[in-house]
Amino acid sequence: MSTAQSYQDYIQSQEDRDGIRLSWNVWPSSRLEATRMVVPLAALYTPLKERPDLPPIQYDPVTCTRQTCKAVLNPMCQVDFRAKLWVCNFCFNRNTFPPQYGAISEQNQPAELIPQFSTLEYTITRAPIQPPIFLMVVDTCMDEDELKALKESLQMSLSLLPPNALIGLITFGKMVQVHELGCEGISRSYVFRGTKDYTTKQVQDMLGTGRAPMQGPGGLQGQRGAPGAPQGQPQSPASKFLQPVHKCDMSLTDLLGELQRDPWPVTTGKRPLRSTGVALSIAVGLLESSFPNCGGRIMCFVGGACSQGPGQVVDDELKHPIRSHHSIEKDDAKYLKKATKHYEALAKRSSENGHAIDLYSCALDQTGLLEMKSCCNQTGGYMVMGDSFKSALFKQTYQRVFAKDSKDEFKMAFNATLDIKCSREIKISGSIGTCVSANKKDGSISEIEIGVGNTSSWKYCALNPSTTTATFFEVTNQHGAPIPQGGRGCLQFITTYQHANGQRRVRVTTVARNWADPATALPHIAASFDQEAAAVLMARMAAWRAESSEEGADVLRWVDRMLIRLCQKFGEYNKDSPDSFRLPENFSLYPQFMFHLRRSQFLQVFNNSPDETTFYRGCLNREDLTQCLIMIQPILYSYSFQGPPEPVLLDTSSIQPDRILLLDTFFQLLIFHGETIAQWRAAGYQNQPEYANFKQLLEAPVADAQEVLLTRFPVPRYIDTEQGGSQARFLLCKVNPSQTHNNQGWGGADGAPVLTDDVSLQVFMEHLKKLSVSSQA
Repeated sequence: MSTAQSYQDYIQSQEDRDGIRLSWNVWPSSRLEATRMVVPLAALYTPLKERPDLPPIQYDPVTCTRQTCKAVLNPMCQVDFRAKLWVCNFCFNRNTFPPQYGAISEQNQPAELIPQFSTLEYTITRAPIQPPIFLMVVDTCMDEDELKALKESLQMSLSLLPPNALIGLITFGKMVQVHELGCEGISRSYVFRGTKDYTTKQVQDMLGTGRAPMQGPGGLQGQRGAPGAPQGQPQSPASKFLQPVHKCDMSLTDLLGELQRDPWPVTTGKRPLRSTGVALSIAVGLLESSFPNCGGRIMCFVGGACSQGPGQVVDDELKHPIRSHHSIEKDDAKYLKKATKHYEALAKRSSENGHAIDLYSCALDQTGLLEMKSCCNQTGGYMVMGDSFKSALFKQTYQRVFAKDSKDEFKMAFNATLDIKCSREIKISGSIGTCVSANKKDGSISEIEIGVGNTSSWKYCALNPSTTTATFFEVTNQHGAPIPQGGRGCLQFITTYQHANGQRRVRVTTVARNWADPATALPHIAASFDQEAAAVLMARMAAWRAESSEEGADVLRWVDRMLIRLCQKFGEYNKDSPDSFRLPENFSLYPQFMFHLRRSQFLQVFNNSPDETTFYRGCLNREDLTQCLIMIQPILYSYSFQGPPEPVLLDTSSIQPDRILLLDTFFQLLIFHGETIAQWRAAGYQNQPEYANFKQLLEAPVADAQEVLLTRFPVPRYIDTEQGGSQARFLLCKVNPSQTHNNQGWGGADGAPVLTDDVSLQVFMEHLKKLSVSSQA
């Protein structure tokens, strides 16, 4: 078995066990050598990777007693069973085991010392159990049928929520209404102006949520006790607005059913006045004042752009369109900076209190996701983008938020903190994911910042089993200071979170990798390269650069430069001879990942609105490795009479008249019928008994697409098209244009030409080889 193959198996087993993929699995032993590796040392880590086989551990983790370290006991620690001591593998402090470990021995080891449990989950039994909070913020400025569909989805979701969960409702149009729950026979709401921003203190005073329960002359006035509690026990002041689902689901179902569209008249040529910014501000204020630092979600449903008050992204004149990439480039988007600042402030307040903000945006025009992106991207909330609340895309996606795992528990976690410990030779550059800095300063922070840096701890207000963070490291060991032979570097990821059932849990993953000196062991380091992880990590870095500062063209140049440097370092070639260029087996796919990344919607904004670009980049920063790779380089399957379905090249040559293609881009699932197949289908052959095999051929890709549709979140757009159909453009813009209108004559009749001036992968590779072997470089 080749080393590359054995590394493939090793990488896969590590991902299955620990949910981690590293760009390099043998680490260069000095700072200078690490920078020459081009791709930084970095990890993709999925904190809540589903592991039904983990033993439930009902005690607290044992941590290192050194205050600046506090790493958790793990299988890489040295243990003296006789003296009941263990040596921390990060700071080398000697620690004594706590008294409850008195019975341990070589034969009787606790789970945290057994090598197969490099990932372990502890349940903190003494922590109070906190029910999750769901606060719905609903836009009422939409057509009757849209609002009706949304109300039905919200009513349906009440039955999916855990019965102990607290729920609240805020609706908004020109005004913002906070609805009281549990008042029998009468619906009451507090109304706020949609043009004025309210501080937490004002929201608290107006709603009366900050005060203790009112004490009247005869004891507690009007405060009903909690169920099963002695009569007269006070409830929290916020309980008027946030109640357990089992107590208010009837009244809330009725309340949702009676919701009317915003009564404010809208004259012709105007947009409805919509106060999304204020509604979110009040929602954040309500949770901040009543449930700080408890897990919760603000679920905001918007059917259009915010058109008044703080957070406004467009005015109410229809003749003034919402900003585009073009107008932003020309600095002609007058609401952009102010609105972005408003939503960033809300995201900061929300993330400090552990509350996630979800945005469900369904409209034909943009709704301002660009300005509101920080609300999701900094709190770990979902961002869902669709055309209509009536569409299956929205309904199924929203239903999937409340999906359960094999243990019948919700696949969501709240208010999480991820701490990272690393060996002395490594420092942390930063993290790219749906998080904010927890501002924890220690000696392991690098001066080079990538993503959210300058901390060794990050806050994730919401996590699900596929949420994946990218963390970047810097090797800081000096060139002259050799690491002893056989030395290993360690990383530890400690995720503390609130489980959906209210328990506090700690998931600890510890990994170790060998050091190697590139002067003598470069082939070892090269063989340990994980091209898939590297492609996703570089894609996140590129999207981060495009998002935060640089021009699109500069980001493309950076991607190209990094690729050329990597090929120069690890390719085998003779100087100035492009034909002699060879890449090792485990680097061979990397250039084509970069080719597709350059053409992807993450870096090319042409033909996408700013909202779409924001949505796509948001997905890239939260999904796991497999899903991110599909986004970068979509998968194409072919169905034909020649044999079983098979993956084919993402290339124009795969488009054949007698084939059906299934394209999965993560965001879309497209079934494309070749010309002959489309003609047979139009003629209705599939309905004739003698063509049963043709009917099966047509059904096969549909069945496979359904499988993907059942599991993916958010649900992808489903497209059925054929050769020459208008929606075939979704396929044509993704395939490698090896045949275009320019070189059609030479390729014969094979495949379908694409009308484009884009460079094909073949030309891209020729240029890459030329530049990599050039002696001028």
